[in-house]
Amino acid sequence: MALFEGQSGAPPPSLGRPTATLSALPSFEQGTDGAGPSRLPPPMYGHPSHDRPYRFSFYSNALSATIHARSLTELPADGQSFEDLFAGIGGHADREEMGPSKPGVNDAHDGEPCTWWLDITSPTDEEMKLLSKVFSLHPLTTEDIQMEEAREKIELFRNYYLVCFRSFDQDPYSPTYLEPLNMYIVVFREGTLSFHFRPTTHSQNVRRRIKQLKDYINVTSDWISYALIDDITDAFGPLIQSIEYEVDSIDELVLILKEAEQSDMLRRIGTCRKKVMGLLRLMGNKADVVKGLAKRCNENWSVAPKSDIGLYLSDIQDHLITMTQNLNHYEKILSRSHSNYLAQISIEMTDANNQINDVLSKLTAMGTVLIPMNLVTGLWGMNVHVPGQDDTTSFTWFVSIIGGLVAFAVFGGYFTYRLMVRSNRR
Repeated sequence: MALFEGQSGAPPPSLGRPTATLSALPSFEQGTDGAGPSRLPPPMYGHPSHDRPYRFSFYSNALSATIHARSLTELPADGQSFEDLFAGIGGHADREEMGPSKPGVNDAHDGEPCTWWLDITSPTDEEMKLLSKVFSLHPLTTEDIQMEEAREKIELFRNYYLVCFRSFDQDPYSPTYLEPLNMYIVVFREGTLSFHFRPTTHSQNVRRRIKQLKDYINVTSDWISYALIDDITDAFGPLIQSIEYEVDSIDELVLILKEAEQSDMLRRIGTCRKKVMGLLRLMGNKADVVKGLAKRCNENWSVAPKSDIGLYLSDIQDHLITMTQNLNHYEKILSRSHSNYLAQISIEMTDANNQINDVLSKLTAMGTVLIPMNLVTGLWGMNVHVPGQDDTTSFTWFVSIIGGLVAFAVFGGYFTYRLMVRSNRR
């Protein structure tokens, strides 16, 4: 059963003839193709159909709602063909969300061409083969999508152009947070195909934006591809802003924190630098891709974007260049803060070593004075004759010996002090 989402073109040239082929596609619930198991795991519980995620989302400005389905076969309504679905003719009239509709009536705005958009999550190999055949996708395009090509690029073909653009996992609680997420956008004159292999909010954000601006813009396939690129670019904004706050905090605190408060600073610097380097890797050559796409707007290719989209793409390019420059600036600040932190730690360790050396020198001087005295008194503990031990009536010998030891200690301490003062002056 398909799902309809709120308020939401002619079919591609090769879509009319193989409609039966699309109808014969095994549903997602069947799970396997001839070459082996499907990319997606079997359901863990419940009915095999109801527990499957909605992997297909179909938007058309001729329809009043976005259709979400678990398989391609669920997209058309009862009695509706795929050719009618992509042309925006009839279907889904029995749904309350859709409102009244009659076959043959196009709900698009007057004078606005019918534009469709099919968003696909984790397509199987069999589905890719069928879509490639129906939409006449070049084998290189199919290979890039199936192999999850990570290089961002734009390629023009005979009847469409392909945009490979990378986003990232935006869920901070996900184990794959900030990992690259590849988005593949195939743009025809009549509509758009988009592919991705992990759930993402970009498609939903673009559909929400279309709903808000539908009365002010002409929704074309070029505009949909621009909106996807723009939403991916905007996703970097909050993260870069949070990194800016963290970098400013580190830069201010790295030199003023006390020793007891610096235990967490190195971890903060390392974590922030890891985020910055990850974002720089994600930003990569995005600006070059958008620049190349904007240049195509001025070429005489029938499938190239129209010139008015070039203005929007130039704005995205400016944002990307600014973000990249900011990230490079943050990396320099973090590198400087890291060096300052290590230098401060080195200074503190040097001060601690100097204090230890000072204490050890004092202990050495004290030991130099006391060890000879301990040696003399130690001899008295042996079975030897001590001078004056036979004098039991007075303490003359005892006082003399103690006075001699005290005089030796005073002389040794004074001599050691003069040596330490002289060494310090040098």
